[in-house]
Amino acid sequence: MPLLHVDSAITGAQSVSRQLTASTVAAWVAAHPGTTVQYLDLAEAAPSHLSAQSMGFRTGQAAATEAERAENALSEALVSQFLAADVIVIGAPLYNFSVPSQLKAWIDRLAQAGHTFQYTDKGPVGLAGGKTVIVASTRGGVYSTSEGGQAMEHQESYLKVVFGFFGITDVRFVRAEGVAMGPDAKAAALASAQAHIAQHTGAVAHETSAA
Repeated sequence: MPLLHVDSAITGAQSVSRQLTASTVAAWVAAHPGTTVQYLDLAEAAPSHLSAQSMGFRTGQAAATEAERAENALSEALVSQFLAADVIVIGAPLYNFSVPSQLKAWIDRLAQAGHTFQYTDKGPVGLAGGKTVIVASTRGGVYSTSEGGQAMEHQESYLKVVFGFFGITDVRFVRAEGVAMGPDAKAAALASAQAHIAQHTGAVAHETSAA
């Protein structure tokens, strides 16, 4: 079972999401022998944001310059790596109410008509179903327990929508929130996240869920 481990936090060893993705991957491998792991660190190797040179896969235009050919090759490599994985573990800290721009840039390269979705006469249809995505969601404050907080976050909600657009219905969240609200709150958040890890990695892959 191929697993793709993706980190996006820019805080290195201080990152809570990196701690949680590492724990999640280790727990998944222990629970599912034979899993093979590929690692992608978007803080170190983020694709560039979409530009005139990198839009070929969306416009259908053939590359005319070396820069366009390089960007097309990068987009193809990233979407191929994503599609080859059965399980994707993603570290997604909340930055300014959304995901890191590095993570957004990666998702922009994955969103390719004919690869991860297609348009039909009834609207878009996802082509990347049958995968399990586990998101390590970290937040300095608490957003999940109030309507106001839920309205402010565009992190988990965005990821659930975009992977659903790709046809992925099994999206699970390992959440640690309130990690900047003092030592006790952080410890409680990490304990809760570890319980989520045990729950989500013990379950079989490719289940339909909205955890």
